[in-house]
Amino acid sequence: MRTAELFEQRPVFSLEVFPPKPDADESVIYQTLEQLSDIKPDFISVTYGAGGGKNGCKTIQIASDIQNRYGVESVAHLPCIGLTRTQARDILDRMHEAGIENILALRGDRTDGSDAAGDFRHASDLISFINEYYDFNIIAACYPEIHPESTGAVDDLKWLRYKVDCGADHLITQLFLDNSYFYDFREKACIAGIEAPIEAGIMPVTNKRQIERMVKLCGVELPKKFVRVLEKYEHNETALRDAGIAYAIDQITDLIAEGADGIHLYTMNNPYIAHRIYDAVQNLISVPAAIS
Repeated sequence: MRTAELFEQRPVFSLEVFPPKPDADESVIYQTLEQLSDIKPDFISVTYGAGGGKNGCKTIQIASDIQNRYGVESVAHLPCIGLTRTQARDILDRMHEAGIENILALRGDRTDGSDAAGDFRHASDLISFINEYYDFNIIAACYPEIHPESTGAVDDLKWLRYKVDCGADHLITQLFLDNSYFYDFREKACIAGIEAPIEAGIMPVTNKRQIERMVKLCGVELPKKFVRVLEKYEHNETALRDAGIAYAIDQITDLIAEGADGIHLYTMNNPYIAHRIYDAVQNLISVPAAIS
């Protein structure tokens, strides 16, 4: 099923996992999926090794197994940085042969010279390419706190609108910790004529290192309320985990009450945390969407 079709009845609830490292025990990801499939999410997305990395084959296999072994719809990530058109066609052909219908088309993180040899400079280039040659449902990323490389909100929305015009059917946000950024972004996206469903990406922050990495990579602002939680529990691992779960539940509860199209939970391959959060919000998600 195409993920864009899931938003017609109620808020969508989806999960994200990442494949094991090349030298890791592959059975662990399937133990994780076994537990996550009990949640019965609307779909599970699988991240991809950038630039056609070794984890790419694992992404395709895991996404296929999510559908065929666990009966859950899947989304395969595809970052285009460093890819040639020939490499992209090979990957997309393999995804099609594996029965995958949904692709999250991304640029990917830049490193020195990583995109010099590729044919795609932006996610919109990949989206246009997929839309021209294939019939996948295409998902794209968006940034409530503005893409780190953008010159401002107007510029950011212009390029997001362009991604949708190129063929993106559904959007998933980068993580954020202050819901007001999401609401402001959603309103501006509507004004800009962006009609694709927008899922709110939520990452339960459960340790200090994770927070520091988030701020560095994504430019996420830490609200005062969250900083107080961190300061109080940063030296107690279990307490910080539970506080992070509670914070994510509060975020999701508010987002659903305010009519968010869906919630995309970045699980970090942790079924315990995903179950804690889902158990707290499942009754809210089951309520039919308001008719506009």
